[in-house]
Amino acid sequence: MADTKPLRLMAEDAADLEIISAAVQDAVLKAENLKYDKKRHRFTLEVNRFQWEDAKTRKGPKHRVRAILAFDGVLGVKTRAISKADPDMVMSLLSITFSPADEPPGGKVSILFSGDGELALDTEALDVTLLDSQYEWVTRHTPDHDKRRR
Repeated sequence: MADTKPLRLMAEDAADLEIISAAVQDAVLKAENLKYDKKRHRFTLEVNRFQWEDAKTRKGPKHRVRAILAFDGVLGVKTRAISKADPDMVMSLLSITFSPADEPPGGKVSILFSGDGELALDTEALDVTLLDSQYEWVTRHTPDHDKRRR
């Protein structure tokens, strides 16, 4: 196990969300790990997050950590090119952005996945939390966006 502390991040504005988005870039998850609790107005994603914050400074193998990404104040969820029909389908998270509504503090959170999948969360206010668990493991692959595949 590594000697780094688990991340505990919160976002209440678009600038904060950019930091969380960078931290979860290339996180992988299964479709079954997308959960919307309509009563509590909470949307959660259980992800296996690549530890970008340690990738350049840590010598040796790179790591992933199990994390929860939670969005509170969610009024509705729309999906595009995402299906829970295959719960074992693995998705790779690319970015998270926030577009404020005409009347703040609400707006739309857009979660973009590779392969053109997208989640759109209608929120009454931006309230996002990223919590790493203690469960960390070595990964064989470092995400590389510059690599060309043939």
